Amino acid sequence: QAQLVESGGGSVQAGGSLRLSCAASVYIHDRYCMGWFRQAPGKEREGVAAIDLIPRYIKYADSVKGRFTISQDSAKNTLYLQMDSLKPEDTDIYYCAAEPRLNTGCFKTDGWIDYTNWGQGTQVTVSS
Repeated sequence: QAQLVESGGGSVQAGGSLRLSCAASVYIHDRYCMGWFRQAPGKEREGVAAIDLIPRYIKYADSVKGRFTISQDSAKNTLYLQMDSLKPEDTDIYYCAAEPRLNTGCFKTDGWIDYTNWGQGTQVTVSS
């Protein structure tokens, strides 16, 4: 299983930016589907963004479109989430996720695929 370690969380005022990083212990490139999820107390964990490289395709939750950018540095086996124009409702624990890629790709028409490898999470707090 892939070991994932997130970093880059912290506290920021509304409208500010943060960049999250996820270091993977395995070769990810086009072998893993990679994504970011978040969870607030009492809420379900929700998908934020995910990336597939063959062919290249990126999916974002509607709530973060235009504000967040997911990217992957395959040479470093690292996933990133650039978060701009942060809002108080973005306050959550953010988790990196990885799943071995199948021939069917990294996305489903009716939602996110299931991920089985998770990082420990990093706290993001946005104040108004």
